[in-house]
Amino acid sequence: MPVDWSPFVAWVERHHRFLLTAHVRPDGDALGSMLGLADLLMQRGKEVHLAVASLIPPRYDFLHPHGEVKQFDPTSKEFQAPDAVIVLDTGTWTQLGEMGAWLRTSRTETVVIDHHLTQDSDLPALRFVDTTAEATGRLVYELSQALGTPLRPHAAQAVFVALAMDTGWFRHRNTSAATYQLAARLVELGAQPTLAYDCLFEQNSLGRILLWARVLSRMEVTLAGQVCHTSLLASDYPATGATPQDSEDLVNYTRSIKGVQIGLFFAEQPGGGVKVSFRSRETVDVAQIAEQFGGGGHRLAAGAILPTSLDEARRRVLAAVASALCRPAGVSLP
Repeated sequence: MPVDWSPFVAWVERHHRFLLTAHVRPDGDALGSMLGLADLLMQRGKEVHLAVASLIPPRYDFLHPHGEVKQFDPTSKEFQAPDAVIVLDTGTWTQLGEMGAWLRTSRTETVVIDHHLTQDSDLPALRFVDTTAEATGRLVYELSQALGTPLRPHAAQAVFVALAMDTGWFRHRNTSAATYQLAARLVELGAQPTLAYDCLFEQNSLGRILLWARVLSRMEVTLAGQVCHTSLLASDYPATGATPQDSEDLVNYTRSIKGVQIGLFFAEQPGGGVKVSFRSRETVDVAQIAEQFGGGGHRLAAGAILPTSLDEARRRVLAAVASALCRPAGVSLP
């Protein structure tokens, strides 16, 4: 359903100093949407700061060559007393990390711009959510039209990356004719797809490749060939010279095995707990499974963090997946 952006436009005009944020371990959609919206706000004379509560993946450095997106530090003067906060590409507390803890005690007016189904109702915000959008980047483009402010070339590049990455570079089922039309418009505005692809996929560090080799070697197929899962140990990072950001995209390999309906990627977190990424073909809504563990996302792509050991997380998630596979198609959890 199309979003009515008029309340957002009026809200923007009432504020001057904005803090933009997104989920921890931000992906291309989160970062691209932040940078695209920041450009629109700055063109309107607003002061804008961008931060997330985790490290920024180096593969996206080309989008913010001057370090425009920073790791959130609540003690920094940059992040003191904003007039307004805009949360992009998530609407849940668990995805905000330390930024969520800061927001819980802040009285700053907050807006959520997102395309995910899972939303925390106790996160106080004015929400602009369109679950039919293939990427939050689309919503930023719609905002540019609502504001009457065109994206400049560097911002068009950022929004193109948002669109491309959340559609698997235009491979996933959320890709439509409208997706290609938007991509074409972003190219007209200055986006450079060839440069973006080269920076994202053809500039890997050796550590990243060695990390992938370890994770892929642990792949297992179970539940009559319907599920493939693999895991990443916290010790894999120092052993390979990789960083947590280098694990992005690895979950997609679990779903690439012939006959597999659900792919799972278990990643031990440096601070404890296990992050689980879910991917599904069509038969199972993995967002419903992720919600059982305090997570959420889309029907075919979701995630959750379990405060347990890797073995316990694997046992519990595989049990939930097995139960979901046994339910008749179209039957939801109570």
